Amino acid sequence: MTAKRSGPTRPRGGAAKAPEGYDPASFPPFAVTVDVVILTLVDQRLSTLLIRRGGEPHQGAWALPGGFVLPDEGLLDAAKRELREETGVEAADHLEQLGAYGDPDRDPRMRVVTVAYLAVLRAVRNIEAGSDAAHAELIPVAEILNRRKYKLAFDHRRILEDAVDAVRTKLEHTALATAFVGPEFTLSELRNVYETTWGTELDPGNFRRKILSEEGLVEATGRTKPPGQEGGKPAAVYRRGGRRSFGSPIRPPTSPRDK
Repeated sequence: MTAKRSGPTRPRGGAAKAPEGYDPASFPPFAVTVDVVILTLVDQRLSTLLIRRGGEPHQGAWALPGGFVLPDEGLLDAAKRELREETGVEAADHLEQLGAYGDPDRDPRMRVVTVAYLAVLRAVRNIEAGSDAAHAELIPVAEILNRRKYKLAFDHRRILEDAVDAVRTKLEHTALATAFVGPEFTLSELRNVYETTWGTELDPGNFRRKILSEEGLVEATGRTKPPGQEGGKPAAVYRRGGRRSFGSPIRPPTSPRDK
């Protein structure tokens, strides 16, 4: 996370002037960064995009894409820019603020508060490490969190854990699952999002009835998709509806299996 340019803050949108006699130097200095958690499905495994840090601190360690917020940009713009500069990825489909992390000792350089963002993408393509990232790679979340194969810099493990927990909860009462499959999908593809993210199996018939009973959640396109290698009937293709939440939550089974 390296600041790429500096300079005085420029007032934006008619911002009020500082009160007379106000001295910013009388307060302890700190920096603001952004970090981005990308979640996507790769070969039916929940995966995230990590970078290898090209410089200190934690040179060579795995980390979330991110960096310092510039004086003249907002947090969301900074998140998009850092993601693009470090990985070549554009997060346009779903990008939301996850939370703020500000433990005093989270960064050895100085007091740094980071604002984490969550990006849910159907696919992550054209990954190209840049800026202060030496390498960028999609890695299964289970390999990071369950098996502890990858040690993350700063408090990025905690941020990733919070992002995964947030997605699992949002699946219960929002239409976030559609961000994983794109604008058009079959109900089988949509069910796979829940099964993969929750680490469990759902009854296909019950899932179908639940989704279709939520009026406005999905809409039939009138088209079908050819059956897969297993054969069977052509599958109906649906699109996202205008509704963004469930009337009554959809719940995961109580006995998830380890993915």
